[in-house]
Amino acid sequence: MTQMTSPIRSFTAGLALALGLVLGQGPAPVSAQSLFEPVIKVNGDAVTRYELEQRTRLLTLLRAPADPARLARDQLIEDRLKLQAAMAQGITVSDELVLEGMERFAGQGNLTSEQMIKLLQQGGVAEQTFREFVRAGLTWRELTQARFGPRVSVSEEDLERARAAISTGTGVRVLLSELIMPYTPQTEEQVLNRAKQISEMTSESAFSAQARQHSVTPSRARGGRMPWTSITKLPPTLRPLVLGLAPGEVTEPLPLQGAVALFQMRDIEETDVPEPDYAAIEYAAYYIPGGRTEAALARAAQIEADTDTCDDLYGIAYGQPTNVLERGSKAPNEIPDDIAIELSRLDPGEVSTTLTRAGGDTLVLLMLCGRTAVLPGAEEQTAPPATGEGEEGTGGSADAPDITQQLSAQIAGQRLDSFSAGYLEQLRSEARIIEY
Repeated sequence: MTQMTSPIRSFTAGLALALGLVLGQGPAPVSAQSLFEPVIKVNGDAVTRYELEQRTRLLTLLRAPADPARLARDQLIEDRLKLQAAMAQGITVSDELVLEGMERFAGQGNLTSEQMIKLLQQGGVAEQTFREFVRAGLTWRELTQARFGPRVSVSEEDLERARAAISTGTGVRVLLSELIMPYTPQTEEQVLNRAKQISEMTSESAFSAQARQHSVTPSRARGGRMPWTSITKLPPTLRPLVLGLAPGEVTEPLPLQGAVALFQMRDIEETDVPEPDYAAIEYAAYYIPGGRTEAALARAAQIEADTDTCDDLYGIAYGQPTNVLERGSKAPNEIPDDIAIELSRLDPGEVSTTLTRAGGDTLVLLMLCGRTAVLPGAEEQTAPPATGEGEEGTGGSADAPDITQQLSAQIAGQRLDSFSAGYLEQLRSEARIIEY
C-alpha cells in the first residue's frame, strides 16, 4: 500500500479506545533550548527533537504495531525524502485537500477530525503534528500517481480473470507460498515488525528462507511453497488480495487470531477444467490444552494417527467437556479467516495443527469434514430480484460497473504500491542522512 493508506488502515482500528487508554500521560519535560535542536538531517533538512517527540507520541496514541520511537524516526526521514522529491517535481497539496485527508483519517476511527484533534491534544499531540503527518502521505500519493500512474495498466484479461475468480473461480488456480507466524502478547511487536519487512520482499528465495525459519505451517520445510490451489478454496477475503499480486509480490500482513499471515504469488493460470464454487464447508475443531508445547503437539499427532474422519473425533472427545470439540457447516464468508486459510489446504479427513486459541495456550486440531459445491443454477434461483422500477435489467447491471471499478482499482493499486516502494527505497539509498 502507499505510505498514506497503510498507516491509516493499520493504526485506526479501535482508535477512540486507544486514545482513551493513554490520555493523561503528558509528554516528558524537555528544555526549551534543546526542544528545536536537530536530531536528524536529511539532505540538509533538519528534523527537530520536538518533531520526533510529537511523532512518537502520535504513533503511541495510534497504537502503531512497532516501536513508536524507532518508527517515528523512520517515518520522519521518509517524510523529508517524499516532500523533497515532490518539491523537485513542483507537486504540492492544498490546505483544503489536507483537511479532507484529516477527516477521512479520523473517520476510520468513527471520529470527526475535530474530535480526533481534541483527543490528540489531550494526549499531548499538537494539531500541526497530525496535519503534517497527513500532508506528507497525500503529497507522496500525488507524486507517485503522477510519476508511475501512466505506467500502471489493468488489462481486460486481468479483469476477466479476477471477475471469474471472485464470482465462481472457474478455471483459475494460483501457486502461492505461505508464511504464518504466531505471537504472544510478549512477542507481538517483534513478530508484526518482522511481518512488515517480509511483506516488502519480492524474492521467492528470500521469502522461502523466512518461511523455513519462522512459519508454523506444514509447508515450512518446503519454504512455504504450496501446491497449485483453486482460487475457490481460498477464503473470500483473501481472493482479491491474491489476485492483485504480480509474481513475486507479497500480501500485506493479514491479522489472524494470535498470528499473522503472508502470501507470496509465484504463478497464476487459467485452466480448462471448471473449478466448483462452494456453498458450505464442514469442519471440526478439537481443542488441546498446552498450546504449541511438545506435549500438546504430541497429543495432536496421536489423534491424527488414530482418526480418519470427523466422526472419529467424537470418540476422542467422549467423556470430556462438550466445548472441547466443535463441529459445524458454514458458508465460506462466515468462517474466520485463520480457519479458512487452514481449510483451504486440506482435503476431507486431513488435519491442521497450525492454529491456537486462548492467547496461545490452547492448540487447535482442525479437520476438514467436507465441502458442498454450489449446484448449477443455484445462484440464479437464489439471486434477489431487480430493484429497479420500470427499468429493464436495472437490478442486474447496476452493480457491474462498481465491481469492475473496484477490481481495477485494487489491481492497479497493488502495482502502483510496488513502484512507489521501490522509488522510496531509491531515494533513501541516494540520500545523505545524519542521525545525532
